[in-house]
Amino acid sequence: MRSWSIPLGRIFGVEIRVHLTFLFLLVFVWGTESATQDPSAALRGLGLVGIIFGSVVLHELGHAFVARGSGAPKGIILLPIGGITIPDEANAIPDPINAWKRDIRAAAAGPLVSFFVAGVSAVVLLATVPHFSLTTRPFLYSGALLRSIVWANVYIGLLNLLPAYPMDGGRVLRALFARQMDVVHATQRAIRIGHVFSILFMMVGILLGNWWLVMVGFFIFAGANLEERSAVFQSVLQSVRLEEVMLTDFATLSPADTLEDALEKAVHTLQDDFPVIRGSDMVGVVSRQKILEALRAEGNGYVQAVMNRIFEVAARQESLASAFRKLSARNLSIIPIVDEQRLVGIVTLQNLMHSMSLLAESRKLRRQALDS
Repeated sequence: MRSWSIPLGRIFGVEIRVHLTFLFLLVFVWGTESATQDPSAALRGLGLVGIIFGSVVLHELGHAFVARGSGAPKGIILLPIGGITIPDEANAIPDPINAWKRDIRAAAAGPLVSFFVAGVSAVVLLATVPHFSLTTRPFLYSGALLRSIVWANVYIGLLNLLPAYPMDGGRVLRALFARQMDVVHATQRAIRIGHVFSILFMMVGILLGNWWLVMVGFFIFAGANLEERSAVFQSVLQSVRLEEVMLTDFATLSPADTLEDALEKAVHTLQDDFPVIRGSDMVGVVSRQKILEALRAEGNGYVQAVMNRIFEVAARQESLASAFRKLSARNLSIIPIVDEQRLVGIVTLQNLMHSMSLLAESRKLRRQALDS
């Protein structure tokens, strides 16, 4: 989720990130308004972008609020037309039978929030602002920021009704597809429809000289590609076994090792985390950082004094999703892999994230080869 996005903060524990397409919108509005030779026009353009941004945030919080029953999302990436929800594998509540109904409810929440905000804003402005008009054109305009509050939410709500993934209408379509096929293929089918809409928006926008339509088409295209990457990533989490990615050539420590000896061993390996073995039994885990901190604070000692005795183990046939949940649930950075109570490998958070990225890309390349 960190590709092409910047962090904004957290709301209700959910990480909010802004996709760089918002910068394209900012540059577009700034350039359009600056051409009017009005020194205040560019600032009003910033105000318009701020209104669109706030409308998108409220829209996405509607999704997150309804989806909280199945586990709060890990994060949301905001685009000018909506957002991409990043699920939290560690806290997800699986419900394969009713997943499509849950997805439809969550998708419908966004447009409903947008229309609700538009309605409330319209009522308040009509009641408090003298001679306020909602129907004066253009509806979405930096010179009429109060009116734009209403119409920005109306447009975002209407746009998200389109069956163009990743719009909310496209999410409903994906949920219906998922009743007959797996989520990845359902997502890919919905994405193809979304690409058709994005191309149509761009072509019609160019023909009519309406650059707003071109921008909307571009945003749909960018969002669809983000969602495809997310779907492939989730597929890797569920389908890849730990034995496919575990490290089998790794160093171990003994609880009787001194911290200086442990640090010396750590210097000659790329590992950041080490299993601690006594005889044939695993008794703890320790990180390179923990060894360094103990040496700095207390001088040389023994590994058994600083090792973490609370750890999780996993079987080699478990999925990446299972390992990821175990790592996240206890805020761990290493999981030993056992087979018949014998240590056969380790999975660290560092190698897990690296492996998932590579596997996602390799599967995407294989699918592209099959499709061609």
